[in-house]
Amino acid sequence: MKIVVIGGTGLIGSKVVSKLNAKGHQAVAAAPNTGVNTLTGEGLAEALTGAEVVVDLANSPTFDEAAIDFFTTAGRNVAAAEKAAGVGHHIALSVVGTEKMGVSPYFVAKQAQEKLIRDSGIPYTIIHATQFMEFLRGIGQAAVVGDEVRLSHAFIQPMAAEDVADAVTAVALAAPANRIVEIGGPEKFHLDEIVGKVLAFDGGTRPVVVDPEARYFGLRLEDDTLIPGPGAKLGATRFDWWLENVPPLPKK
Repeated sequence: MKIVVIGGTGLIGSKVVSKLNAKGHQAVAAAPNTGVNTLTGEGLAEALTGAEVVVDLANSPTFDEAAIDFFTTAGRNVAAAEKAAGVGHHIALSVVGTEKMGVSPYFVAKQAQEKLIRDSGIPYTIIHATQFMEFLRGIGQAAVVGDEVRLSHAFIQPMAAEDVADAVTAVALAAPANRIVEIGGPEKFHLDEIVGKVLAFDGGTRPVVVDPEARYFGLRLEDDTLIPGPGAKLGATRFDWWLENVPPLPKK
């Protein structure tokens, strides 16, 4: 089966392409560096020819108001190309709590993306994933205020990128759910505590301070904003193992 993975050269996409190919499918990585641009439409028709499934893992390069233009423009271009190619299953990776975070421009954009998918008429599955463990360092860096790291005490249930890729691969090989499915990590932590552990492991010296008013993508978190519901499929990788065994992402 031919499966096109938009964003197929990124952190999750490259893993999904490898996993699908290892299972005997024809997984095609579609990204600007492979000649496919969802914003302009360049290369989309050619990439989707003969495809039965499209997995959209592309993300906006910014988290401000410009994100809505990215997701809506790309979403319309992809849907049009899918209809022309007769694609039977569209899969998109989104974020647990998206529907609760309408104050944030980024999550307003994600909501718009999801609405386009639901309204397209193409069978679909939207995957809501919890935050990746690989992004915990970035969350800490973004929370630096002066000599402190200021974070909410809300809960987080982070998931290793490898487990995310396994879950996306499984959805790509299943029938369309025509709904949101949730995935998450196997353990729940307080955001300040888990980021503090990562920073301490890396030798950081800034104290982590609980700040109820600290913002996450511009939003004040409630205790359960970032936590999946009871029916979520959970990954197997535990945080302590990940911290000891998975190297940090390379700096750009």
